[in-house]
Amino acid sequence: RINHTGWCRRIEEKEMNSKAYQWFQTVDTDRSGFINLKELKQALVNSNWSSFNDETCLMMINMFDKTRSGRMDLFGFSALWDFMQRWRAMFQQYDRDRSGCISGMELQQALAQMGYNLSPQFSETLVQRFTVRGARPGIQLDRFIHVCTQLQSMTQVFRERDTSMTGNIRLSYEDFLSGAVTRLM
Repeated sequence: RINHTGWCRRIEEKEMNSKAYQWFQTVDTDRSGFINLKELKQALVNSNWSSFNDETCLMMINMFDKTRSGRMDLFGFSALWDFMQRWRAMFQQYDRDRSGCISGMELQQALAQMGYNLSPQFSETLVQRFTVRGARPGIQLDRFIHVCTQLQSMTQVFRERDTSMTGNIRLSYEDFLSGAVTRLM
């Protein structure tokens, strides 16, 4: 009798990004085999060496925690690794002045590349809302990931209800809240 589960697991481990595996080993400071919020927050830094904010770390744990235990296993962490690499590359592409922050204009260009036709005023509003208090205006990597991921989630809720693809929907306040709660919290 062949143990297919063990065989498949070994193949998955070999295919997993070796850098993600090494990073997982470093980040898993309590050697539990899982990454919790505290460990993830200690591992993720912006370009100015500040830690990622709690809100973004919690959002990422929730995205990649398939067991809803408040922590990620190696496979969830590997998916997070790939997710982070894509967002970091986009962030660096639009942080043209290499300031470590995305300005309103740079955010507008990034969102346009992602298919969002939003006004410059909306991008500036996002920058004002997500700029670290006391810092120069701009969105750091952690907040950039948070903004873009929330926009994607809200857009998905909108598209599910815009069945005629008109760009307009009609919904009750409770429907709106239900969509927001299930996607954002």
